[in-house]
Amino acid sequence: MGPLGLSCINEGDGMRIRRSTLVRAILIGAAALLTTVDAQVPPVTLVRLPGGGIQPQVVVDSKGAAHVVYFAGDPAGGDLYYATLTGRTLSPPIRVNSEPGSAIATGTVRGAQVAVGRGGRVNVAWNGSARATPKAPGNHTPMLYARLEPQQGTFEPQRNIVQAAVGLDGGGAIAADDRGRVFIAWHAGGPASKGEGDRRVWLAASADDGQSFSKEVPVSDPVTGACGCCGMDALIGRTGSLFLLYRSARDVVHRDTYLLSSADGARFTSTKLDEWEIGACPMSTFSLAQTADSILGAWETAGQVQFARIAGTVPQQIVAPSIPLGAAKNRRHPSLAVNARGQILLAWSEGTAWQRGGAVAWQLYEQNGRPIASGRSEGVPVWGLSAAFTKQDGTFLIVY
Repeated sequence: MGPLGLSCINEGDGMRIRRSTLVRAILIGAAALLTTVDAQVPPVTLVRLPGGGIQPQVVVDSKGAAHVVYFAGDPAGGDLYYATLTGRTLSPPIRVNSEPGSAIATGTVRGAQVAVGRGGRVNVAWNGSARATPKAPGNHTPMLYARLEPQQGTFEPQRNIVQAAVGLDGGGAIAADDRGRVFIAWHAGGPASKGEGDRRVWLAASADDGQSFSKEVPVSDPVTGACGCCGMDALIGRTGSLFLLYRSARDVVHRDTYLLSSADGARFTSTKLDEWEIGACPMSTFSLAQTADSILGAWETAGQVQFARIAGTVPQQIVAPSIPLGAAKNRRHPSLAVNARGQILLAWSEGTAWQRGGAVAWQLYEQNGRPIASGRSEGVPVWGLSAAFTKQDGTFLIVY
């Protein structure tokens, strides 16, 4: 596979950023590069997936390697591909799903999630498509899982993780660490569910690098419910605590953002981060990222994305959310990245909707939360979103 296409638009915000800090972006065709007179502002590079790829997820391992998983094919039943990203070039892709057409992209929220565990092992979890096998009990939609065989360079046959908590709709989440722990979370109501109000977040755990998983257990408060067609995110912090972000559905209209946190992966604390009263499923996603001493969580509320700093221990303390500058234009699907200097990149989609693409936008912040640069570029495809990450040199990339 050859080099990826590159498009980048970067622009300063004249209201909050001194114009001496940034030189106007120079647009050359579909690409533009940020020129800066301040060496403390790292460049942000936008990279487009090749071959019609969408819904990238990126995780950077301890050696600085960027692991990318993305979707291609029929949105109702396509395939997942894995590659590493060096510079702007993807390695030859490896198909993740062992059964063709067993992944789904429709709705944007049900795509693959990736985590790197002990020894650099790559773990991928995703919602199965209508044709996916093996099925969950009762012929229900499976939460599928596969891990990379490092010596063979291929993924193991896909497995279903759901043992009892059927009713998968919105996307799940995965997290792994160097202790051999792998956690897979999803929300479902079970066979007796009457609606979103009795859905809960369920967690399946592995202590042997994903070789085997425990039967899933509910970890969210039963009174919150769970937004049926919204995604989730998961992260294991530096202290070993597990964090989960999801959206509630209490009384149908209370679509609030909740953080679940656990020091041991068994007992969880539930914290409401934001409120949103809407009598419909917003089909939103979440993002978690690690800083040197805390966790960042990002979410959408009423067409606006935001992120908050969360103490990396349990119980946690929450700092007031940061909201990107400028008028909100249907901002959705946030993605966070943090470099070694503590600078924060928040990327998101604008204008996307059901069967409609849009733009990718971003805001760069100093460690203290001061915005220092921003940008926007058209070209997010239907069912697409973006994934932000940082390189070892402190620069940022956004894949979309």
